[in-house]
Amino acid sequence: MSASNPTLITFVIYILAMVLIGFMAYRSTNNLSDYILGGRSLGSVVTALSAGASDMSGWLLMGLPGAIYMSGLSEAWIAIGLIIGAYLNWLFVAGRLRVQTEYNGDALTLPDYFTSRFEDKSGLLRIISAVVILVFFTIYCASGIVAGARLFESTFGMSYETALWAGAAATIAYTFVGGFLAVSWTDTVQATLMIFALILTPIIVLLATGGVDTTFLAIEAQDPSNFDMLKGTTFVGIISLMGWGLGYFGQPHILARFMAADSVKSIAKARRISMTWMILCLVGTCAVGFFGIAYFSAHPDLAGPVTENHERVFIELAKILFNPWIAGVLLSAILAAVMSTLSCQLLVCSSALTEDFYKAFLRKSASQLELVWVGRLMVLAVALIAIGIAANPENKVLGLVSYAWAGFGAAFGPVVLISVLWKGMTRNGALAGILVGAITVVVWKHFALLGLYEIIPGFILGALAIVLVSTLGRPSQGMVARFEKADEAFKKGH
Repeated sequence: MSASNPTLITFVIYILAMVLIGFMAYRSTNNLSDYILGGRSLGSVVTALSAGASDMSGWLLMGLPGAIYMSGLSEAWIAIGLIIGAYLNWLFVAGRLRVQTEYNGDALTLPDYFTSRFEDKSGLLRIISAVVILVFFTIYCASGIVAGARLFESTFGMSYETALWAGAAATIAYTFVGGFLAVSWTDTVQATLMIFALILTPIIVLLATGGVDTTFLAIEAQDPSNFDMLKGTTFVGIISLMGWGLGYFGQPHILARFMAADSVKSIAKARRISMTWMILCLVGTCAVGFFGIAYFSAHPDLAGPVTENHERVFIELAKILFNPWIAGVLLSAILAAVMSTLSCQLLVCSSALTEDFYKAFLRKSASQLELVWVGRLMVLAVALIAIGIAANPENKVLGLVSYAWAGFGAAFGPVVLISVLWKGMTRNGALAGILVGAITVVVWKHFALLGLYEIIPGFILGALAIVLVSTLGRPSQGMVARFEKADEAFKKGH
């Protein structure tokens, strides 16, 4: 354990810094809008980096390098799909959603936006979309808690049960106290830490294995097909991996960043910063897994923990190759990835429960202070349920993430995308899109049809349902007028 002491000290300093940011944000949190959306005050750098950090969870430093380490470059299709999807999301959705949410009742959450945008007096859209958020996000939160537990378990030799609580506690603390501003400010610090780790680590692994040529020869000697991006893939397999990119249009924790930007003008600059950050991180994470093949084939005596669980490849390389203090900083990057995503998800669940159930149906006259405290209690409630799901040590991070990602991508993706692009969309069209998308994902996943990732049929059928059902009715004049006003404001500001 003595070798872990510098690492442990680094971790403790890092966690205390995040909680301190939470308390600083607490002082800027006066009402529910501040707690849920930071009072729509994020500049382009914070918008960009917090969107990136909240997107890239523990799978960036564990799941993806592990997959590349096991199978070679054929797993990189997922990174290509994500880059394309993220770019299109910034291009088509970010600015338009920022304006549409403002013109539609200054909506704070996605269910709030859907209710105002489609003049849904029945509250059905709000309830169904809030339920979808709670179901899929609780699974998503569990994936973050599993990743945090794996990190604490392998770094400090804790039991899985102890690691589970240790990993979750810090994130719950600063989200509970500081809300959206705490989450966004800590995300910016965490995004910086992640990119530092993902640029530095592959370079050091390369140097440790003797430079580019030697490393590539070692990888080829181990298995020449590691370089083959089509190895063991089928057309369906590649489409499934690329299909991850479709998920961006429907992720509430990423869309919340767009809604919180201080203006449409910030979005274009934020897009450039965010995409640069994302591409560098994904290239770095693929390189860690790929160069890890060469390192561990040259040092089979050190490969035990990675052979046992390939998702630990980044953790083991950081511990072996770096001074314990630097290793502590690099391993904090995994904690950063986990905490940044988990905190956003807890907050989105909390806002769905507070804004879309408590305020909408139980206490319409609740004061702002009461709503903020209800929001805080909901963060705790969702976290405890997620810890319950994560308690099974057999859980794999990437498996949990892929299900939740597909659920959101198919249920909300088509609705969000079409609602900001087409004024002819109706309330029934939105309802049909959410239900068809979500149900398709659950059924497709259950029957594992065609070996195709469930987000693809879910997204396509959800989009078709929206268009077909919308053409059977007509939007009200008020809906069309608000859409046109918002669209005009977007074009002026862009």
